[in-house]
Amino acid sequence: MDIHHIRYFLAVCETRNFTRAAERCNVTQPALSRAVQQLEDEVGGLLFRRERNLTHITDLGALLRPRFQQIVDELMGVRQEASQFLCLDDAHLKVGVMCTIGPRRFTGLLTDFNRRHSGIRLQLIEGVPDKLSGMLEAGDLDVAIMSTSGSFPERFDFTCLFHERFMLAVPPGHQLARYEAIPITAIDGEIYLRRINCEYADYLSKLCEVRGVKVLVSYSSEREDWIQNMVAGGLGICFIPEYSAVIPGLQVRPVAEPQVVRQVCLVTVAGRRFSPAVLTFVNSVKSYDWAEGNAVEVPQRSAA
Repeated sequence: MDIHHIRYFLAVCETRNFTRAAERCNVTQPALSRAVQQLEDEVGGLLFRRERNLTHITDLGALLRPRFQQIVDELMGVRQEASQFLCLDDAHLKVGVMCTIGPRRFTGLLTDFNRRHSGIRLQLIEGVPDKLSGMLEAGDLDVAIMSTSGSFPERFDFTCLFHERFMLAVPPGHQLARYEAIPITAIDGEIYLRRINCEYADYLSKLCEVRGVKVLVSYSSEREDWIQNMVAGGLGICFIPEYSAVIPGLQVRPVAEPQVVRQVCLVTVAGRRFSPAVLTFVNSVKSYDWAEGNAVEVPQRSAA
């Protein structure tokens, strides 16, 4: 069933005249008449009664008219949505963000991206690396921003955005606050608050074990804000990424001897083609000046 035939049928319904319908559809009257006849052959009955200069819609035509109109409307809607998507007028983008990454370094990027591409709707989805990796591979995420203490699987491509030191967070007035950088050995015997979702937890534990450092784990939590508030309240100390949101009054010092640094990366599925919206976001993230927190002006690249 040809969509043009349906359009011609609807034009005749509105004009009640084959000649005027042909003019509206920019085709010849014989071509339109043949198209309507072919449509009648397909549905198995007459759609119009032709009486000299008068054209009447049949009961079958009246029955099918709403269905045909719905088909045309839906097709127009599909084309409009596709046009908006390709022109970035109403495109949606799902970005996974590892839950231990604080928003401080990303606020400038998101502000600049929204200013330049207000038609792209970003949805930020928080999670641990395993969850985000699974969603990314399944297509439930377009891109992810993550870190790992090891290496990313071969099925992923990644671009390092910035390096972030691990710090030790201590309560106000704590004896460790006297250090400009706190050696790992200095935390021996301290009460420790464990961040359950820390992707470097095993690495940091091994680091302490190798140096004979033992800490007493007092509380554990998935909530970064809870851990920080408990540290500020004097309940213990914890390792914390440098750019995590820090509550007022919390004392933070770099970890030293050795220094611990993680890479925060933009991660995508290797070989997967980007939509225009995803490509625009990826280019914006890669061109952003992460050292200064400013966007770098770069030539616009084709989405092809």
